[in-house]
Amino acid sequence: MRNVSIMPAALADQIPLPDPERVARELADARRGFGRKIVVLDDDPTGVQTVHEVPVYTDWRQETLARGLAEPGAMFFVLTNSRGFTVEETEKAHREIAERLAAASRETGVPFLLVSRGDSTLRGHYPLETEVLRQTLEQRLPVRYDGEIIMPYFKEGGRLTIGNVHYVKSGDQLVPAGMTEFARDTTFAYSASDLTDWCEERTGGRCPADGVTVISLEELRGLAYGSMLQKMTAVRDFGKIVVNAADDRDVEVFVTVLLRAIAAGKEFLFRCAAGLVRVLGGVNRRPLLTRAELRPEKSGLGGLVIVGSHVKKTTDQLECLLSAGLALHPVCFDVETVLTEGGLERERDRVLREAEEAIRNGETAVVYTSRKVLRAREDSAQENLDLSVRISQALTSVAAKLTVRPGFLVAKGGITSSDVGVRALGVRRAWVLGQAAPGVPVWRTGEESKFPGLAYVIFPGNVGGVNTLRDVVQRMMEP
Repeated sequence: MRNVSIMPAALADQIPLPDPERVARELADARRGFGRKIVVLDDDPTGVQTVHEVPVYTDWRQETLARGLAEPGAMFFVLTNSRGFTVEETEKAHREIAERLAAASRETGVPFLLVSRGDSTLRGHYPLETEVLRQTLEQRLPVRYDGEIIMPYFKEGGRLTIGNVHYVKSGDQLVPAGMTEFARDTTFAYSASDLTDWCEERTGGRCPADGVTVISLEELRGLAYGSMLQKMTAVRDFGKIVVNAADDRDVEVFVTVLLRAIAAGKEFLFRCAAGLVRVLGGVNRRPLLTRAELRPEKSGLGGLVIVGSHVKKTTDQLECLLSAGLALHPVCFDVETVLTEGGLERERDRVLREAEEAIRNGETAVVYTSRKVLRAREDSAQENLDLSVRISQALTSVAAKLTVRPGFLVAKGGITSSDVGVRALGVRRAWVLGQAAPGVPVWRTGEESKFPGLAYVIFPGNVGGVNTLRDVVQRMMEP
């Protein structure tokens, strides 16, 4: 495994970016004639953190997928929340999705391009998800997938891939992903930062590092369209393609090559973060959402902030929020009650009473888990995941049992925000308004939900600076 080290944040600046006008012209030309609907499977609700004015569905019934394929627009998302699933649940869900998507495509006559959007810090059920999708779709449709695109780039979160090494930006440094706390995740731990090594590690050696095709930053910024296309068209048998990127222009160049390879008859699946999705779907950038867009009505009631993520970034952001001097009512949800029979339910009821009273009094209730990370067993990823899911479901059921509509709702953490949106609020179809902060998406909840038309801020656990949560909540609280 390759040795890696912390690098300066300006590492990619050593290679000049190409002319933006030429890049835009080449991309527009490559888009002509591309008629497929882009379907993005999102393993938690944060994958819409770079897009706006697109729908998100929270189930994968065949009629839902057919509706998504048939409605206007270039792209739609399906929230699987599979990062909170067991291996067995993940396999079953992705087999169902592939079977039903194939049937929906035949029913509507709309062809698709399928994207598996995963975590930009490399956590999740990989390679299981894309392998199940590939096998099932090849059984159901006359398609054979030549390659799989690996591209965890997400600039808004400081996730850059340079020299095949995936970095997490921290201040003025780029920290190799395998050296971060994310690599020590209790369920999805890994050690490799070089994505070719990561492919070998995650596939248990079935995909050796030296067999991975690489699209380098030098090729992208040198506009080496011909040589990159040759690489893409040479890939066979679901070979892995690692794509470097440190700027959206890198993504634009790559998507141009990708679309040309597809036009030449090649087929690909994708394991990527949100950085590729926006460019692939042709979504233009827009400014951050204003206070009026986030909260147009004035109810006089307080808001609700639910914080489940326990990564250090979230803990620092929570401390900053609570010390900001705002009209907040902090309520700590003691996760150790999970160790006592019926303890979680009793704790949930206590927290609910306190939060509801604060909201009615015009205060914003901040419900957060105690910061201790509990483990069922040190050596059991599945039991640790089960424990996390139980705690998350108890925490988010606070929103499900609310008898008062909050002025706004913010959920922090991927599993937490999914449970709030789907289980607590009962959202079946949401509309992505845009972002409250870079990488922090906002849903407008559907008419079928518990609180129709509510602006629901989905705040990833691993995004933003220390002040970002405070700034978002403060803006939502403005009169």
